[in-house]
Amino acid sequence: QVQLIESGGGLVQAGGSLRLSCAASGRTFSRRTVGWFRQAPGKEREFVAAISWNDGTTYYADSVKGRFTISRDNANNTMYLQMNSLEPEDTAVYYCNIVFLMGSRWSAMDSWGQGTQVTVSS
Repeated sequence: QVQLIESGGGLVQAGGSLRLSCAASGRTFSRRTVGWFRQAPGKEREFVAAISWNDGTTYYADSVKGRFTISRDNANNTMYLQMNSLEPEDTAVYYCNIVFLMGSRWSAMDSWGQGTQVTVSS
């Protein structure tokens, strides 16, 4: 079983940048599509971005397209989320997970890590 550990969150002013990391332990995730979800207070967890394992195709929620960049380093079992031009609406706990499409909707494995808090001040 793969365990995913998120890091890199913090407090940043609007317009700033953060880089989140997701490290996998246990079984490698090199042959799995992986991605990020986020959950703001009082809201449901929502899809942010995903990256395929075979050709590195990336997918983004409309709300982050053009501002966030997802990448992965299979050799080191690590995934990243570079977040630029951050907005207060990006404030949330960010989670990484193995992800997959169910129809047109992104979903994830049932087990979630603790996530990493991102707070964007206005």
